[in-house]
Amino acid sequence: MKRILVLLVLLALFISKTFSQTAHVPGPAERKMVDSLCSCVTKLDLSKITNKQEAEAAYTACVEKHIDILTELADERHVEIADEKAMEKVGVDLAISLMKQNCKAFTQIATLMGGKDDGEKSATESGNIARIENRGFNYLIISGPDHKEKSFIWLSQFPGSEKFMNGITPYVGKKVKIRYREIEVYLPLAKGYYKVKEIVSVDFE
Repeated sequence: MKRILVLLVLLALFISKTFSQTAHVPGPAERKMVDSLCSCVTKLDLSKITNKQEAEAAYTACVEKHIDILTELADERHVEIADEKAMEKVGVDLAISLMKQNCKAFTQIATLMGGKDDGEKSATESGNIARIENRGFNYLIISGPDHKEKSFIWLSQFPGSEKFMNGITPYVGKKVKIRYREIEVYLPLAKGYYKVKEIVSVDFE
């Protein structure tokens, strides 16, 4: 069996690079790999993937599952699969293509992989629900007693999220306690890495 050194490279790429690369036209093998990876991560139960390590393991499993296509892709790009430098560019292009394809499951996985290692502590904030804003991702906005607004990013399913699936209008003004953890993520619209407060749970008070 070939020693697949590219997996860790692929994992690191899209959390350490921006996606403002020169336009790239994928070939047949690359399109097949992108479709396969998107299909694989979409079938994952993302509600059970809550940290960086789990996200890395899940994505690695999807890459390994389609290693035959990755080999085809290496041939298509005229590179050796063991050539880490060459495969680094392949990994970047795969990530860009997955983002351009609007593969939402991949975006969630990538965001988790860009977060901190497990061990960060959660915290809580209380306030009244103001609205939800879409800035590439959904943000739940609450207003405190001082009327200052605070935003929390909604990345994956959390206890209480089902209440907001059909809109937030019935809950505007309701007081809630939000448990969150601070993570660093790549925000596509802002084209950079920023610290955000990820929702862990929402409880009505």
